[in-house]
Amino acid sequence: MLDPVTASELDLALVHALQVRPRASWTDLAPLLGATAVTLARRWERLTEEGLAWVSAVPGPAFTHSGCTAFVFLRCAPAARERLAAHVAELPEAVTVELLAPGRADLMLDVLAPDLGTMHRFVDEELAALPDVLDMECVFATSLYAEGSRWRLGSLDASQLSVLGRPRTVDGAGTPLTDLSALDRALLDALVRDGRTRLTELADLTGTSAATARRRLNRLTTAGVTAFRCDVAPAVSGLPVSVTFRGHAPANDVNRLHRTLATLPECRLLAAVTGAANVLATYWLRDIGAVQQRETAACAHLPALHITERALGTRTVKRMGHLLDGAGRRTGIRPIRPW
Repeated sequence: MLDPVTASELDLALVHALQVRPRASWTDLAPLLGATAVTLARRWERLTEEGLAWVSAVPGPAFTHSGCTAFVFLRCAPAARERLAAHVAELPEAVTVELLAPGRADLMLDVLAPDLGTMHRFVDEELAALPDVLDMECVFATSLYAEGSRWRLGSLDASQLSVLGRPRTVDGAGTPLTDLSALDRALLDALVRDGRTRLTELADLTGTSAATARRRLNRLTTAGVTAFRCDVAPAVSGLPVSVTFRGHAPANDVNRLHRTLATLPECRLLAAVTGAANVLATYWLRDIGAVQQRETAACAHLPALHITERALGTRTVKRMGHLLDGAGRRTGIRPIRPW
């Protein structure tokens, strides 16, 4: 059972604010949250030190134009589950690794690669060659309607959200990923580890000036190369159950996913994918009993959807490069480098 005192109301509001504006200064957030900048900084320091919340750089909208996203389902012997998960979590391409309840697959991976060729080499030559892997299925995301950087905790009211303003939308049609310089990649590597790293620290880490770091970072975000997201442990979200639905919908209905399934509460990931089951959706829920309710609601919103598989997550070993313990708290990092 989750400890109800792990995160205070101020903690929850702070996390939600950082989900909307991940790199906002404490001074900017202080009036909105009714606390001093010093208090907010101290609260955030505690949350990060305890592995309850963290901000990191992730691929932005431009990644959908030239990058490649796949979901890989691995099957292995029961005794090999933990060992295989730990091994795969060390691979930078496998950005998220989740153990599943016994079923058709034992592990689900989110895999990012800069192009299709690199993806095929990783899946066909590296993953398939692992001795613990008995079977494997790989599906590719053709459209991504919802993902972690768009998920919100729901702790702020409408007036507070209006003060924060709407996140700037970027179409991702800017700088090609291949045009990134060594400095760009160094900045991204630092921000993957800590998305709130200050410009002066970024300058020191990358051997440049704060002004140059600011200019290059603005270029990366404006072009949609990178975005930022605030992740949380279940003790903060209050949603310890993860379930991934796979299903089939007619092609015409798939284009409506962002107006139907993505609007349902607790939707964490929603994608159109290759294969017979052309819809993949992950929801974070309060308990196992909510799984059936969420499936019923999804089918009510999209009657043509036929759910073919329900994969219940038992533990997330790694989320977007960050290693997690059994309670979902961050314990370390294996930096992602999909750019």
